[in-house]
Amino acid sequence: MVDRPRARHGGSQRSWLITYPLGIFAVICSVAFWIADPDWYHSWPLGVVFFVILLGSYRASLSIVIWRSNFSVGLTEIPLLLALYYLPPMMVVVSVSSASLVHHLWLRYPATKLSFNVAKSAAGDCAAILLILAFPAITDVGPGTWAILAAAVLVTFFVELFSLAGVISLVQSLRAGRDVLRDGFASIVVTGITIVISLIFLVALESTPWSAILLAILIVALGMILQSYSEFFRRHQTLADVYELTQAIRDEGGRSGLPDVLLGRVRALMQSEYATLWLSPQGRHPEVLLTARVEHKGLLDIGATPDDVRRQAVESGTALGVGSRFPETESLRASLRETKVKDVIVIPLRSGRTTIGTLEVVNRLGQNRSFRETDVQVLETVAAHAAVAVENSRLVDRLRYDAYHDRLTGLPNRRRVIDALAESVKVRAEDEVVAIMLFDVDGQRNVNESMGHAAGDKLLVETADRIRDIADPGALVGRIGGDEFVVTLRAPSIDATIEIATRMRERLRGPMAVGSLTLDVNTAVGVSVYPDHGSDPESLLQRAELAANAAKVLPYGVQPFHPALESRAVRRLGIAADLRRALDNDQLEVYFQPKVTLADRHVVGVECLARWVHPAHGEVAAEDFVAVAEHTGQLARLTEVVLVAGLRRCKAWAAAERPLDIAVNLSARTLLDSRFPELVRDLLVEHAVDPAQVTFEISEPGMLNDIERVLPSLYRLRDLGVRLSVDDFGTGASSLAYLRQWPVHEVKIDDSFVQGMATDSGDLAIVRAVIGLSREFGLKVVAEGVESELTLELLEEMGCEIGQGYLFSRPLPSERLEAWLSAQTEPESTPTGEVRRLRAVI
Repeated sequence: MVDRPRARHGGSQRSWLITYPLGIFAVICSVAFWIADPDWYHSWPLGVVFFVILLGSYRASLSIVIWRSNFSVGLTEIPLLLALYYLPPMMVVVSVSSASLVHHLWLRYPATKLSFNVAKSAAGDCAAILLILAFPAITDVGPGTWAILAAAVLVTFFVELFSLAGVISLVQSLRAGRDVLRDGFASIVVTGITIVISLIFLVALESTPWSAILLAILIVALGMILQSYSEFFRRHQTLADVYELTQAIRDEGGRSGLPDVLLGRVRALMQSEYATLWLSPQGRHPEVLLTARVEHKGLLDIGATPDDVRRQAVESGTALGVGSRFPETESLRASLRETKVKDVIVIPLRSGRTTIGTLEVVNRLGQNRSFRETDVQVLETVAAHAAVAVENSRLVDRLRYDAYHDRLTGLPNRRRVIDALAESVKVRAEDEVVAIMLFDVDGQRNVNESMGHAAGDKLLVETADRIRDIADPGALVGRIGGDEFVVTLRAPSIDATIEIATRMRERLRGPMAVGSLTLDVNTAVGVSVYPDHGSDPESLLQRAELAANAAKVLPYGVQPFHPALESRAVRRLGIAADLRRALDNDQLEVYFQPKVTLADRHVVGVECLARWVHPAHGEVAAEDFVAVAEHTGQLARLTEVVLVAGLRRCKAWAAAERPLDIAVNLSARTLLDSRFPELVRDLLVEHAVDPAQVTFEISEPGMLNDIERVLPSLYRLRDLGVRLSVDDFGTGASSLAYLRQWPVHEVKIDDSFVQGMATDSGDLAIVRAVIGLSREFGLKVVAEGVESELTLELLEEMGCEIGQGYLFSRPLPSERLEAWLSAQTEPESTPTGEVRRLRAVI
């Protein structure tokens, strides 16, 4: 077994780690053999004969390429076994080593590879001789001799195999070394067969020297048989590989992974160092140059083929092979020598009569091997399938592009914008929003009517180019309708988005030549952002369109979306069925907003507030789904859900020895249900909550409309021991007249007055009057909407008892409320028990 490893750059230095020990071992053994038999050279005539036979067997061997290593499997074992029997040890080493040296010199191997192969061969022979010497002297050709000689040849085989695996592992990789061992052990069957043949030759020669003539004929016949079998096997394997490759190309056709599937397999099929796919630029498709290189896992954006070779193949449109087996292209071999390329095959890829690229292989592995005409035919077959796959891929790409882009402007269309938005809303940082800016071109319809659709199309194309030029580099610009363009990007906030939209609109304005006229193009811009205005792309675009329509009547032409722009009736109709499912599936969440005594900053309770995040519409305003619940008969269920959640938390806080009262909003419609007080009583018993810890807040305007009908329920609730509060106090028409008649314990001042009292003297007077009147009636006063220190100080001066608002905390889910209580409050003992006191108001 002889190899020809193609080392990587710098690997030759590491190969000496194997070569030196092998050479030293061979030299030491040779010296010992010489000393033991100083007259060994007297057998030089027979040594010359074996030298010639060994050299011929080297030349007749068959090559198998594994990675960069070229194995030779042939008849070398036959003369080696005979030499071990007929020649003295030193003559065996000299004959075999000389034959190996001459063979590799003839192949012009570099010094490193030449030294390794000769040292490996000599070390293997020395190991075999040592094994023979370990047994008694051979006196006949009986079975004992057969076993000793067979074992000696196998020792040579394994020494060379492990030496080769070692040097390949050092020079290339451990994986390559393992491949050498695997394939080497697989070829041991061939070695065993040749050992048997060698022993037959030995027996025949011992019987009569004339058998050498017949044996020589047999050796030639064996060589021809091996050569024929090798050729047959190679063709069969090539056909199988080509079929597998074409199947892979067909499966990958139309997708972008064609180069990955194609090039690695082509390189392995053609046993080349490089396999390159070059595609010429066509329209939107840029030039492609990708190369698979042996032992390199990925694809490289380089090529090894000389440019003039590729150019000639493209210009001629025919396959082109350059190398020692292609005399007709001898003039091109100079280009190969300049780039240190041994041989190359370039096959044009054709689409009809047009050459769209090339498929190239460079440097056949194995130093004494070159590409042949049969290789050109194989690569032409693969290239034909590759050309079809490339065309299919580009066709699919064109169809996909047309499906997602506007034909007139080349911008992404509505479908592409929606898909991009769907991806954008999946990933969002806390300090940014996904912004949608919709530009509605003013006057495009007039251009169509007065100058024709061609002029209108030109206006749209010019507008598209301008928007594309002024948009931020990270923005997506699309056309989603006739005269509607959209720009999506990530921005720090909605205010920043409005600034960007205003700046873009101003830059977009200006004279635009359309035919013989110069028009001053104007646009209206609607803005929506995720998550504030929706959670899905369709609703975000719809709301940006609503905002753009509203912006048409504004002098500055930019309008952010707000709920008033959307028809609440239509929206509520759309969420009615969804609300029922949300209630049935526990999809509503209850938030809690703390209530704080203003005198000593004690947290005395929370207000329970329902929150709903719709899967399509995003967060639904409470007033919207409460109105839906009222009109669809689901209000009682909604109230029960909130009340149960509040009672559970109230019970848990009491068990944790930090009691907090709860407040739940009631609609006048709920009070009209005579069964409601009984439901409250049952829930209080079920959750073991003191009725005095529960406050029902009833909106003042709602009670005024049905005061006579709701009073019975109010009295029954009062008799249960729960507390009653008049919510939104001050917004009703007859508040003062009815306040004295209602069985209530508390008045809650509407936040519209509380928030304005610091700057509006009228609001301040109303708040002062409400607090004074409530104290006269013995009612507790709660101010909602406390958002500033100044407001807090004014309320304290007026004698307001409890405050609620963002100054203390926003409404929080239960988990975050617990965290807020732990972080912002501390326990404080009072005569009535332990309470939570705010550390500070930030």
